[in-house]
Amino acid sequence: MANTRVLITVKTYPTLSAKYDELVCTAGFREDGSWIRIYPVPFRKLDYSNQYQKWQWIEADLVKNTSDFRPESFRLANLDNDFVISDKIGTKNSWAERKKIVLKNVCTNMDKLIAQAKNKNIATSLATLKPQKVIDFVWKEVDREWDKKKLEVVYGNLKQQNLFEPAQKLFRIVKKLPYEFSYIFTTDDGKTRKLMIEDWELGQLYWNCLNAANNVEQVACEKVKQKYFDEFVKTKDLYLFLGTTKQFHNVGPDPFIVIGTFYPPKDLQGSLF
Repeated sequence: MANTRVLITVKTYPTLSAKYDELVCTAGFREDGSWIRIYPVPFRKLDYSNQYQKWQWIEADLVKNTSDFRPESFRLANLDNDFVISDKIGTKNSWAERKKIVLKNVCTNMDKLIAQAKNKNIATSLATLKPQKVIDFVWKEVDREWDKKKLEVVYGNLKQQNLFEPAQKLFRIVKKLPYEFSYIFTTDDGKTRKLMIEDWELGQLYWNCLNAANNVEQVACEKVKQKYFDEFVKTKDLYLFLGTTKQFHNVGPDPFIVIGTFYPPKDLQGSLF
């Protein structure tokens, strides 16, 4: 499958990898509006010219990831291959161009979506969800450091690599987020659910807010909530990009997590009369 054109809409917060040191899950839409996942991608190790942004079209030589049963999962045919990065879709006309791609297939019922995921003939693992009501945005404290064993492997790899790299190119491991952020919401099935958010933008927002708040973590978390709840939920037309994890796709009762958000302005036309 060569020269696949993908509109990038998702980049998850980096995680450690014994093989690649650090990985990011990238996902987006083909031109027909179908989802595709590109994994693994050692994103921060790519040449700067290949570090694509959200809402950019890219072209890459992709092949089915045969180590992943999920139908949307593909991988780069060669990690050294350059991406062809082209135009970026903007937000003109209330995000009209983005909506044409993103909103071709919107789920409104989590029970039905989970059933599709559990059906081995379908095995849906990526979806755009429109919540019926977003009730809250919450967080809880988690481990502040990466797993020690995995960290030792990564550090060992980096020591070998850094012997041959100039100082300005030395790779530094991303900081682990000390909090897990989640949305609490309902869909058409009437059930209240709590899904963790693994969006890279949220992680970076937390670190920016922490720096602005003089390292007061509670203030930083409240600032993140202002963005993801007070702004996105109360003033935008919020959709959630959902994805399953390979590990829990078939065993978890609710295998999805939030991997990104889509928040065009609300259509106020109906409220003018």
